[in-house]
Amino acid sequence: MFPASRRVFLGSSLAGLAASSTPILAADRPTPSDRKHPFQPDTLFLTWFHDPTTTMAVQWVGALNETADTTISYQAIDTRKLPASAAASGPAGAQAAEPWKTQATTTKPYPLTDLKVFRAELTGLTPGTDYQFRIGKESPTYRFRTMPAKATNAISFISGGDCGTNAHTIANNIQAARQDPLFALIGGDLAYENGRSSSTHLKFLRNYAQHMIGRDGRLIPLVACLGNHEVIGGYGTDRLRAPFFFALFDGLYRDTSYTALDFGNYLSLVLLDSGHTTPIGGEQASWLDQTLKARRDHPHVIVANHVPAYPSARSMVGSNGKGGTGAENRKHWVPLFEQYRVPVVLEHHDHTFKRTKTLLGGMEHTNGVLYLGDGSWGQLRALQPPEKLTVMAATSQDYHLTLHRIQGEERFHLAMDEQGRVMDLSHSGQRKNGSVRAGG
Repeated sequence: MFPASRRVFLGSSLAGLAASSTPILAADRPTPSDRKHPFQPDTLFLTWFHDPTTTMAVQWVGALNETADTTISYQAIDTRKLPASAAASGPAGAQAAEPWKTQATTTKPYPLTDLKVFRAELTGLTPGTDYQFRIGKESPTYRFRTMPAKATNAISFISGGDCGTNAHTIANNIQAARQDPLFALIGGDLAYENGRSSSTHLKFLRNYAQHMIGRDGRLIPLVACLGNHEVIGGYGTDRLRAPFFFALFDGLYRDTSYTALDFGNYLSLVLLDSGHTTPIGGEQASWLDQTLKARRDHPHVIVANHVPAYPSARSMVGSNGKGGTGAENRKHWVPLFEQYRVPVVLEHHDHTFKRTKTLLGGMEHTNGVLYLGDGSWGQLRALQPPEKLTVMAATSQDYHLTLHRIQGEERFHLAMDEQGRVMDLSHSGQRKNGSVRAGG
């Protein structure tokens, strides 16, 4: 029997999916302009380098002479008093809540091309507020929303990984946008450019920019962590071998390939490098220890990494006495997740859907850690035989993403396939005095 809060979440999520059951084509989506604007960067996307409650980073990739003025003009807007039809019409239907402000953009090389990364970080923003912005005087007007200062209302976001640029990726992009999440978290292997192909990387950005738009025209920010297909060689190298990833996300990963993104004092995303440009043990494990210790009293701490500690397609047992997939994670990271009772770890790389049992020492335990994901936004792989999946509570060989919703002291995790079919629902509770109540 679902508790009342879980029934409410499931009911609201299913209602949202039913309302959007008709496929949304690109031409049917809310657009930020009437296509009469001469400058519309097709790789435009939002991300964060600092606290998402008061900042927003605007980025795109393009040529230097595409437009004469790349200054970002932005202002808060008030849609609360408008009827739903007007609010849904995008920035044109909104009312300004403050005068326009401006922020200059910076440029840096986009690897292996003559293009540039254009970037402007907007700071000093008001939490939980809608903003509109434009680029120079020739672009459409776009919209974004800052994260709330406190988690007083339900907060939702999407996660997944292993995307690429195929039709399944686009279908899941559209499903993700239908949920109107406040942001999307992609846990590595975004474009599959392998650190080499600018055209593949640009295609991923164009797909994201085109489809990851909320129903009110709001651009959905992208948070990412590193995967092997961002890196030339995949593993055991350095930042220089992941040129496209760090060209876009170095504002968050300023000195290392792992970091924590804190949303006020209610949510922390701890984003790890599973051996691609930094060893799992050593300095990264020491940093993880200190980072989790410093956030042990935060209400919501969620870890994301690419290679799973508990894989569903690859084997945990290696050959010739060597550890299998995730062995280093299990040695260096899992004890810290358990010590500080991280409630949820988002894993990817295996191209399946999985939800583990709540695990402590590799065994099911009511105060254990929940491992979700395994990354099949746009890629698939066969599952291991059932007898090898004893730590799993649910698995599936389907393209999928997960909708997460934070409600008070609880977190709900709803996995859906590319058609919007609900595959799985799980729940993780609040940590108290260093422990967590979690279960599926």
